[in-house]
Amino acid sequence: GGIRYSDTRFTFLVGSLALAIILFDGGLRTRAAHVQGSVKPALLLATVGVVATAALTALAASKLLALPPLEAMLLGTILASTDAAAVFFLIRAGGLHLERRTGATLEVESGANDPVAVFLTIGLTLWISGDHEGGVWTIALSMVWAMAAGLAVGYFGGRLLVAALNRYDLPSGLHPWLALAGAVSLFALTNLIGGSGYLAVYLAGIVLANRPLRARQAVMSVQDAATWFAQLAMFLLLGLLAAPNKLLGVLWPALGVAAFLMFAARPLAVAACLLPFRYRWAEIGFISWVGLRGAVGIFLASIPLLVGI
Repeated sequence: GGIRYSDTRFTFLVGSLALAIILFDGGLRTRAAHVQGSVKPALLLATVGVVATAALTALAASKLLALPPLEAMLLGTILASTDAAAVFFLIRAGGLHLERRTGATLEVESGANDPVAVFLTIGLTLWISGDHEGGVWTIALSMVWAMAAGLAVGYFGGRLLVAALNRYDLPSGLHPWLALAGAVSLFALTNLIGGSGYLAVYLAGIVLANRPLRARQAVMSVQDAATWFAQLAMFLLLGLLAAPNKLLGVLWPALGVAAFLMFAARPLAVAACLLPFRYRWAEIGFISWVGLRGAVGIFLASIPLLVGI
């Protein structure tokens, strides 16, 4: 169609906003009553599981794509996070009737592993590019601050949002937009003070999900539509950035990395994380297979592109 698009910065900005909306949606769907007993294994999957999946995928990437170790680990990290919106859609709209523990583990993991993948991707990008003064320790300290600030702003901001939604008597249909605008504001504020906006909006969503809330159904309905629109925008911009002739050049090695991720890296990481909690092999197999990738990886890939890696 004659369209020439190569604006990585704009893609990053749109992707940041879209990912904030997607993570807020993930938090909104995490009800404490539904996930009781599955939080520990799910959080282990969202942290240790992400690192293990990234490391194993990096092995395949280093061999098949001839990448140096750090670049291979960066690629593995970008691919390690599952997509919350895709997993939630599969579980709810696909008509699946899962055992509570299996469904809850998938939901908490898919919502919680995105901030972890973002931390790792940013850290590796700074390390490879050499843009961060002070070396690895400075990067580690900045990440600790980012996590602490994200947790604090997310919790207290979520409580403030709940109070606003319950207090203000808005015309019908405006409560969902107050919730969404509040989430985006928390995201921006946390980023301004050097915290993790992604962690903040996810935690704010969890707070809203587990407190009495006016117009909850309307909030969820509009948020669902906003999340799908955010996904569409990210995929559209990826399509505009990608050139078919470049894709064909790495087609077979890339498919090899994808196959290794699906059939080896994800199952091994899931088994290592869930066997100590006595999950059955059928549960482990299902959770391994439903590690869907989606728009999050697109956004993560724009981070190293933005700094010229």
